[in-house]
Amino acid sequence: MAVSAVAVLGVVAACGSGGDDGPGTSGETAAKVEINRQAAGDVTTHGGAKRLAGDQTQAIADSIQRSKAKNVILVIGDGTANQELTLARNYQWGAGGQIPGIDELPLSGDYTTYAIDKKTKKPDYTTDSAASGSAWATGTKTYNGAVGVDVDGKAQRSILEIAKANGRKTGNVTTTELQDATPAVQVAHVAQRKCYGPVATKEKCPENLQENGGLGSITEQLLAARADVTLGGGWKTFQETATAGEYRDKTLEVQAKERGYQIARSGAELDAVTEANQDKPVLGVFADGNLPRVWDKATATLQGGKEPAVTCSPNPGFGATPKLASMTKKAIDLLKGDKGFFLQVESGSVDKANHDADPCGQIGETVQLSEAVSTALEFAKQDKDTLVIVTGDHAHSSQIIEAGTVTPGLTRTLATKDGGQLTVNYGTSLEPGEEQHTGGQVRIAAYGPGAANVVGLTDQTDPFFYITDALGLDRDKK
Repeated sequence: MAVSAVAVLGVVAACGSGGDDGPGTSGETAAKVEINRQAAGDVTTHGGAKRLAGDQTQAIADSIQRSKAKNVILVIGDGTANQELTLARNYQWGAGGQIPGIDELPLSGDYTTYAIDKKTKKPDYTTDSAASGSAWATGTKTYNGAVGVDVDGKAQRSILEIAKANGRKTGNVTTTELQDATPAVQVAHVAQRKCYGPVATKEKCPENLQENGGLGSITEQLLAARADVTLGGGWKTFQETATAGEYRDKTLEVQAKERGYQIARSGAELDAVTEANQDKPVLGVFADGNLPRVWDKATATLQGGKEPAVTCSPNPGFGATPKLASMTKKAIDLLKGDKGFFLQVESGSVDKANHDADPCGQIGETVQLSEAVSTALEFAKQDKDTLVIVTGDHAHSSQIIEAGTVTPGLTRTLATKDGGQLTVNYGTSLEPGEEQHTGGQVRIAAYGPGAANVVGLTDQTDPFFYITDALGLDRDKK
């Protein structure tokens, strides 16, 4: 995500990316462009910290491809804005380093993320993941907590649903529960994001129950949406029992089996899957709740700025859990082919560790994000007909502050790749687990056909339109 919007705008205007197929370069030309944004050398010397190796005009021009794509991979870092990316880069790769995959994307910009207040219908300046995900998934801004519905509760069709209706294969991959907001916005339409299964739906959004004329809980709608590949956590909800409809009095697990899903509960079982289609869709569920984080906790404290610097360590509880990159690769392998596909991938626990004031957990999940992007980018450069988009859904609370500072918030000092000390502050709550989102705009970057649409300032609803346009989808097709 290294190229500034201002620098790219003139190139976009000169080279173009519009029309049905462009002008713009071929995938062959773009695949040869290597974006290296590491510091040139010793950052203490003249020119040592610069990241550009000469004039970039031709490289950026060569990165701008035609508008149409066969495949789209949308990669989301939940709660991942510039502070979260900078924190991970500084710690894991050094201040002068680059985040693999993410910093290699040639075209970038920012998008606005505000939601809509349900009562006043005015902007709500700090969004949650449900409203933000609904924005890019459906092209419609909505209220915090809403999944795939507008401010009046009317269902809005998602990219995944439209892609499927147009004959494309589809996938939905996450490190969170499959019922969590970001994966849910592609497959469900409920008034409240916590309506995971029939039990919570009866309590929190009874209007969505099937017996009341609704579409059912998020999990029931997920099964009905029938993406070709669905991977993540949330097995606990599959043990709930349907209260209406064709599968009444059966658990959602039994319903999935009767609907023909291939169920994988481990990485080994997922590895054994050889095909995914509408006859045999894949449902991989690898934890009762969210997938464990790859790195262990290092929770911030009130005096953390003065405590010894810590080095992050692996989470022993991660075990044999499939990593996000391996799930992404498997999904791509199962989806690729003549039909073309839409795939959404989420590293969801950057956000959850941020809520917990846990910088190590947060950085580890940003590393997972980086690895997933690298996997998608490697495929796209070989395929030459795939658009990869990488962004976050909202800004969050972590702030990099002067090392060793004690603040009114929670802090933790980390020992970095550079051999220095980096202090992180969480200032929206004094209780780990209660840190809150913030309202900043978020970086978005891309590679492939149609990537130029991310350049400059856009809104979170824009990806719905240019993704469906890039895939050539009829948005009204049922």
